[in-house]
Amino acid sequence: MGKALLLITLLFSLKTVIDSGEFKKIEPHFNGECQEIFGLEGPEDIIILSDSTAIISADPRRKILSETSSIYSYEEKNEHSNQGSIFLYNLNNQELINMTLGLNFEFHPHGISNYITDKGDIYISAINHTSGGHFVEFFILKNNKLVSIKRVSDPLLVSPNDLVMVDHNQFYITNDHSSKSLTGKLIEDYLQLSRSNVLFYDGSEFVISQKKMQYANGINISHNQDKVFVSETIGQKVSIYTRDIITNKLTYESSIAIDSGLDNIELDRDGNLWIGSHPKLFDFVKHAKNSNHLSPSQVIKIFREDYNVQEVYLSDGHDLSGSSVATVINNNLLIGAVFEDHFLHCFIDE
Repeated sequence: MGKALLLITLLFSLKTVIDSGEFKKIEPHFNGECQEIFGLEGPEDIIILSDSTAIISADPRRKILSETSSIYSYEEKNEHSNQGSIFLYNLNNQELINMTLGLNFEFHPHGISNYITDKGDIYISAINHTSGGHFVEFFILKNNKLVSIKRVSDPLLVSPNDLVMVDHNQFYITNDHSSKSLTGKLIEDYLQLSRSNVLFYDGSEFVISQKKMQYANGINISHNQDKVFVSETIGQKVSIYTRDIITNKLTYESSIAIDSGLDNIELDRDGNLWIGSHPKLFDFVKHAKNSNHLSPSQVIKIFREDYNVQEVYLSDGHDLSGSSVATVINNNLLIGAVFEDHFLHCFIDE
């Protein structure tokens, strides 16, 4: 019995190592050129608003790590220390504008989303991890500044990661873990448990929309809002759900298996999915603890029509480690990262 248990443990440990991508050979490639854009820290999520502007969620996670015991916890840090920001980035002149200067509350943004009304009003929502708990902040964009409108929270927001707005006041949001404790989260990750979920906020309350997911991470919605896409980092797949636009109910449709640690999902104008990803998850964990340890970066494109998968970009991490998001317009490709002090502005050869 003891030998059998040991064998099972060894086999499962080997599976975990293989699934993490530890034995992958990284052969960098990209059909284009990239520039490093400095002036911010931890550009984890990026969305493109128009031909000339993008919104970037940035938080100095390396400094926060020096105040806390793990990358899972914000509760130990001092209030207002190492404040995060949301930036406006001009793709034409590469100017960065901090749109959240002067906020009178603790702000550590993670996933962000936007919604543009028929009148052209631009609403931005951001997950905010604070020493007092997790919140979703609502802003409206006015004159290159984000004006705070309201914030919402709920006990169901256990470990929020990313969100997608369906109108100016409603959204879907992922919890990447169901456990609040560090030990519980580590157990979920290393045992590859399906315990994370997707919530829906209807403007007044949160409800569980989908559950039993393996590290639900990035989330986005099709342009006509009839499908919702969720990346499962540990599950190494993109799950596709049909959305009832009246009831907001999600029904599982299918999944796309991708051998990588998938992160945020963005859509281009044609509805294709672009995903920043971690091909070697153990390297990413080491990179989180030590900036000198490089973590490969990867950009994956999933075509809307047939869900065919294409690896657009792969790096060993020298130019950017730990890619978390990729978003594109025309031949401009922006790649963000969880811990770096820059992001990449790439130009795809046409």
